[in-house]
Amino acid sequence: MSALLQGSVLENGYSEMESNQEPQHEPVTVDPDQEPQPSIQSNDSVELKLEPVNSEEKYAEQQQLDAASGPPADAAVEEEAAAAGPEVDKDEGSRTFTMRELLNGLKGQGQGQDQDQPPPDSATPRADSSTPHSQESSQTPQFRYQNNAALELIDGVTGVDEEGRSRQRILTYAARRYASAIERNPGDYDAFYNWALVLQESADNVDPDSSSPSKDALLEEACKKYEEATLLCPTLHDAYYNWAIAISDRARMRGRTKEAEELWQQATEHYEKAVQLNWNSPQALNNWGLALQELSAIVPAKEKQKIVRTAISKFRAAIQLQFDFHRAIYNLGTVLYGLAEDTLRMGGSGASKEVIANELYSQCAIYIAAAHALKPNYSVYRSALRLVRSMLPLPYLKVGFLTAAPVGAPIAPHSDWKRTQFVLNHEGLYQIIQDEQKQLRRSLSSKPIDEGNVKKPAVKVEIPNIVSLSASADLTLPPGAGLCIGTIQGPVFLVADSWESVDGWLDAIRLVYTIFARGKSDVLAGIISG
Repeated sequence: MSALLQGSVLENGYSEMESNQEPQHEPVTVDPDQEPQPSIQSNDSVELKLEPVNSEEKYAEQQQLDAASGPPADAAVEEEAAAAGPEVDKDEGSRTFTMRELLNGLKGQGQGQDQDQPPPDSATPRADSSTPHSQESSQTPQFRYQNNAALELIDGVTGVDEEGRSRQRILTYAARRYASAIERNPGDYDAFYNWALVLQESADNVDPDSSSPSKDALLEEACKKYEEATLLCPTLHDAYYNWAIAISDRARMRGRTKEAEELWQQATEHYEKAVQLNWNSPQALNNWGLALQELSAIVPAKEKQKIVRTAISKFRAAIQLQFDFHRAIYNLGTVLYGLAEDTLRMGGSGASKEVIANELYSQCAIYIAAAHALKPNYSVYRSALRLVRSMLPLPYLKVGFLTAAPVGAPIAPHSDWKRTQFVLNHEGLYQIIQDEQKQLRRSLSSKPIDEGNVKKPAVKVEIPNIVSLSASADLTLPPGAGLCIGTIQGPVFLVADSWESVDGWLDAIRLVYTIFARGKSDVLAGIISG
């Protein structure tokens, strides 16, 4: 690895909610047309920073806003993801209703109506407030006291501009509605949940120059409402998800302190609960990974690698749920980059350390290249690619060894299977047979190749022909970690040296296919061909 890369530094970005910054966790409404600033920065000492893109989405409102825009403007790109979800609806979480729906509904009902006057019950955004968990209670005075404290905080928020003030008036009106609903029925978990959303949204309206009320106080109050909602309805996964985002925002305000560590730990636990209740949420998995990444930057060194490995598994799980989830793809690249940097800094044998670090750098570059291919207009991805492109085995995306059966003899004896080099580019996966090894080495060393002298690969899998892709534990395969690529011509079985290697091949092939399916193969071709 070059001296430039060895001197680079990967820092974690923010992890959760949507905000005006992309990958950071702020419960802020994101402008879908706003493009994030580059997250890779350089200074005179050539110290580079590669920061994760936070795609944690706060409310479903923001998930819908971003279908076509890039991450928020913060270099840490951490929170906007909530507002800027991927291009397809499946990128969104399974929210019951969105903050936009709440605001639009309240705006219409609030016009011509005194804000102090409680609106009719039917106006509540969540449909069924009369649930088995809802029950009349004699604790009204207690809730009235708690409600008044929260209302005082919201009344103190004015907004930073006319649009913010108008939005805050609606939020204040909504807060009074939910306070009234809770006084009438303290068991109404819908009202607690909706009020928590209002408090969280109000926190984003706080003037940065204002000390009262503080954003932290509003977020703390929102956390209390989420807690009440989940106590009344323990299966309310939306509440756990947004609660984790609010906690993450509070952690971010505290830097790299012990208190921040405790809050990040709480955030990971709430994301875990949200995923347990709703496993089909790539946003929750991605945010969980981001929170773990933040936590890994604070904990003692001996605990860091385990947490980083867990973060990798969460990003990978998010990608497996949604193959084109570019934020999770990019974030996986950044965490691998950081792991490579940590590997170089660790003690031990220099040779083995370099090999491991170089492999991690190469993996990192694959994910960042894929994120850029899916979203070529994102300046964050574009800047990151400039840093890591040289780590790719150009002119290929991935190069490695796999064991394959002779062509035309898929059930050949194990002794006939040969371990050879394979290459992956934007067109397909190809086996390099013996006479081609020298040509490949020359290619990777940037020397020209005489294409006429290169033999056709023995195994050839064209990307458009792929119909399925999975790991395989078929006992008829030679020892190792199996890989099955289903094609229109039939299955192709390969064997890798380890299951970790299989994960890398699965991800790389799946990403290339996804890029092809999204019509972006030409972008990927430009990346690896120059």
